[in-house]
Amino acid sequence: MTTREANRVYRSKRLFDLCIAVSAVILAAPIMLLTSILVACFLGRPVLFRQRRPGRNATIFTLLKFRTMTEEVGEDGELLPDNERLTSFGRFLRSSSLDELPGLINVIRGEMSIVGPRPLLARYLGRYSVAQMRRHKVNPGITGWAQVNGRNALGWDQKLAMDVWYVDHQSFWLDAKIVALTIWTLLTRRGIDEPGQIGSSEFLGDGGAHL
Repeated sequence: MTTREANRVYRSKRLFDLCIAVSAVILAAPIMLLTSILVACFLGRPVLFRQRRPGRNATIFTLLKFRTMTEEVGEDGELLPDNERLTSFGRFLRSSSLDELPGLINVIRGEMSIVGPRPLLARYLGRYSVAQMRRHKVNPGITGWAQVNGRNALGWDQKLAMDVWYVDHQSFWLDAKIVALTIWTLLTRRGIDEPGQIGSSEFLGDGGAHL
């Protein structure tokens, strides 16, 4: 894809993102308000989880989500493991992807897209191969090709290969297909977590994972 073609795809994708994100924020505003109240009641404040993540061209931005874990600490003053801080309410937010709704603000700001590779941890940047690093040629997404093809149940090599495949094949029709498949994935709740753990395992950069 030439630079001119890439810019054309980016502009059309930006319009697609804004149309969906603005409409979704308006329609989901009552749900977001109710979720905020429930998070405050069940998990405490702040209701939003904020974390620095790499976006397009590895530029760092602040990812927004609803909190899904408590801030409980052990006797040593350190946070308890994720599986001890994730409540049944938090699991529901994750399995329904309601925790992702604040990400629509990231989309409106231009930091994310509706569809794209998921924004991963900043510490992973030095662990990608040259090919895997190409996932950062586009904005990260709320949903993506990997998320509708197994989500966290996939291994890292598979997920990152799908991210790069998306970068090379992105189009309006592919994005529309992924959005439709995302709705189906949410209804069936497939691949929310890796077997035996919360979310996805640590990416080590060598095809392995730290469990």
